[in-house]
Amino acid sequence: MPPRLSPQAPLACRPHDHTRCVSHALDEAEQRCVTRGVRLTELRKRVLELVWQSHQPLGAYDILEQLSQQDGRRPGPPTVYRALDFLLEHDLVHRLASLNAFIGCSHPEHDQACQFLICRQCRTAVELEQSAINQAISEAAQGIGFAVEQPMVEVVGLCSRCREDA
Repeated sequence: MPPRLSPQAPLACRPHDHTRCVSHALDEAEQRCVTRGVRLTELRKRVLELVWQSHQPLGAYDILEQLSQQDGRRPGPPTVYRALDFLLEHDLVHRLASLNAFIGCSHPEHDQACQFLICRQCRTAVELEQSAINQAISEAAQGIGFAVEQPMVEVVGLCSRCREDA
């Protein structure tokens, strides 16, 4: 019997119209850039769109390859890394260190730490925002005099679909 998902399960875990995810992310990015007085160039926008094309993290070279397929010419790696750096700086994407890959930020309006559940089989990544986890990390770090700089938690396991297929 497949695992039951609660109605509060993140969208990435449920069947949905993914074009709405992409459209929403691009609209939020436009608004965020206008508010901050920075430009969301066409390349930055295309990179963000590629990152959001699924809930599976993409490496920089995967993005580079997809850009070259779309345009017929291959931009240099520094060009893609600059676009990713911009998107990271403005909280529009996250870098998952364990995968050396990037995924769209589901909550760019929140400046809090986040957690990711990453399926080791299909590579789907789900962003969580659990304040209790953030608080526990903060309190534990403070208790030993540790200054947290990048409070991101990556948890690897199997998603419900992959568990069902196993």
